[in-house]
Amino acid sequence: MNTTTDIKDHFGTLYYAKSALVFYETKGTENDMYVEHFDMDSNGMPINAHPLTVKEANILAKSLQTDEEKNQAFLKPKGILPTNILHINPNAEKGTVLWYTKTQQRKLYFVDSLGISNGKAQVPPMLWLASKSNLTVFALASDRRPTEKAPLHYAPFFNIYENGNVCMGTVSIDIKNSASVEEFIRAWEHYFFNSYFSHSLCENLTKTNIVNLWKDLVGTNKPFPKEVLKKNNKTLKNLL
Repeated sequence: MNTTTDIKDHFGTLYYAKSALVFYETKGTENDMYVEHFDMDSNGMPINAHPLTVKEANILAKSLQTDEEKNQAFLKPKGILPTNILHINPNAEKGTVLWYTKTQQRKLYFVDSLGISNGKAQVPPMLWLASKSNLTVFALASDRRPTEKAPLHYAPFFNIYENGNVCMGTVSIDIKNSASVEEFIRAWEHYFFNSYFSHSLCENLTKTNIVNLWKDLVGTNKPFPKEVLKKNNKTLKNLL
């Protein structure tokens, strides 16, 4: 017997035609233009043709202005600039944020092959540099707000290259053009800590075996041993 399966719940957001504009232009040396507005019926067919009214034109203009304002809102703070923000480049396409986080407890996830249980652990102070599509992280030796001269350390995590770039694997990054700076940094911290750590991309990022390090810390409230951090001969100023 033939059966049918309802798959509409697997679709993304559906958009339905609501109205249409047709622009007419005269031929000749003086090009006059005329705009006609159509409503759309339930089948997506144009109906009720009429000249574009002033009210409809104002609604269209407001809609376009709103979209422009959203793009211009990228990386703007919602209120007073958070104190952990160190530098912002608000460019809509190449914008970046540099911020730091203090010692904190986070839930960490590891692939089975590492032999490390998933769980909470203390992580060291960190320095973050992110654009819409890329993330770079380093470790800091202190919870104090870093200055330009602050020495940087290799971040003691998996999935990180020697230059600090993070391999996000199959994680789908979706940073919106209208994201405030608070939303931006919250999203990147979520992507980083809620993806699975899977492998080392270079050796000797820490002074001790990195697998044993996290085996010893996960599931406990032990402070992160900052003495295992390794300097990488860079300072914060190198990132500005």
